[in-house]
This record gives sequence, C-alpha cells and structure tokens, in this order.
Amino acid sequence: MTQVSYQLYCSRNFPPLTDTCKMLAETGYREVEGYGGLLDDLDGLKAALDQNGLRMTSCHVGLDMIESNPQMLLDLAGSVGLEKVFVPYLAAEDRPVDSEGWRAYATRVVAAGKPLRDASLGFGWHNHDFEFIKTGQGDRPEDLLAEAGLALELDLGWVARAGLDPVDMIKNYGDKIIAAHIKDLAPAGENADEDGWADVGHGVQNWGAIHAALQDVGCTHYVVEHDNPKDHARFAARSLATVQSF
Repeated sequence: MTQVSYQLYCSRNFPPLTDTCKMLAETGYREVEGYGGLLDDLDGLKAALDQNGLRMTSCHVGLDMIESNPQMLLDLAGSVGLEKVFVPYLAAEDRPVDSEGWRAYATRVVAAGKPLRDASLGFGWHNHDFEFIKTGQGDRPEDLLAEAGLALELDLGWVARAGLDPVDMIKNYGDKIIAAHIKDLAPAGENADEDGWADVGHGVQNWGAIHAALQDVGCTHYVVEHDNPKDHARFAARSLATVQSF
C-alpha cells in the first residue's frame, strides 16, 4: 500500500502550522513530511500533528543537525511516527568541485546517518538538479551519493528540471529509492508566479509511467510537493486527488 504524504515546506508561507495541519487533515492527508525549521518548536509541532491525527513519517534535516543531535531525531521516531530522514540540500558554496570531493562528502553523510540506520530509520539524500551536473571526471554526484550507500528520496520535479527523464532515473536507481517527491512542472512559460511548478497532475509530467516505474522498483512512499504555491489548499487538494487516481 502506497503512503501519501505532504511536504510541509509547501505551506511555509501560510502560517500558522496548526491551521495547515487542520487543512491537510480535512483534505484527506494522514501523513506529512517535515523540514528542519519546524524542529525549533518540537512541542508545537507535536501538538499540531496530534490535534489533527497526522503522523510526520519523514523529515528533511540538515547534515549539521544530524551530526550534532541524532538523539533528537531518534526521539521523534517515537513521538511523531518518524520513519525516514533525508539530507535535503547542499549550498552552492559548499559543493565539492570534483568526483573525489563528492565521494568524501558522501562518506561523511553516510557516517552521520549511522545512529539513525542502527535504529532502523531510513536515511538518505533528497536531490535538487545540481546533483545531475557531471563533474570534470564525468561522474554525476547523485550517482556517487547512491554508490556510497545512501538511500534516495528522488525528487522527480528536479530530475525533470535537470533535463532528465524521471522514468529513466527511477529505473537507474531502482531499489535505492525509498521515497519520491511527486512534483509537477508547468508548461514552458506558465505559472511564472509559482516558479514554474504546477499542482500534481496539472503539469507536464507523465504520471502514469512514473507511478508504474516507482511501483516496479518498490517505492511506495510518495510525498507531494510544490515549492511555491499561491494557494496551498488548492495544491494539497488537487494533488491528492491526482495521486489517488494513480
């Protein structure tokens, strides 16, 4: 059975969190994915989830926080239902410049996740598009991260933005994909006020083929996301309806 979740980052511009969680529950969601900024108020986060019958089954957490306080994340597994943790981003100024640098960075990320993996939590990397730009040695950083032993939360919107076919990438990474960001792109030139993203099923992604490919590799954790919706309730409702139609 496929888990369907909502990345709370989509609603960062629509506070408060309690209202967002109420909207999501009323729309039909039962799971959400958190992000690092929400971890500054764990009591408020837990209250908003509990009041609306939601579980935070995955979370984006910066590498520094994982390295400095893995116990906080282990505690979240018991309090909010956390099952998977993903490192979500690497700032441009911190990105390695060659394959050797990426391999070293991947080793660091793998080591940071050991306490989480030891506690049977899923742990891995969430991509944007820069991970698909080949190094001077001809390697894709995403490949090097996966080869180091990291699981992947494959963001299919950013895969497409990188000029790659999401279905091909799903087949390429196979069972390394333990979650997927279900994200759609607007037709070229449209939705400029939403950074060119679209509600799931209202853009250009071939969801029939993508869903089939994800199921073939055993990925059953879908997280809907839109980086900048004008109306998060509209996005949440239309995207859930699309995913439920798969």
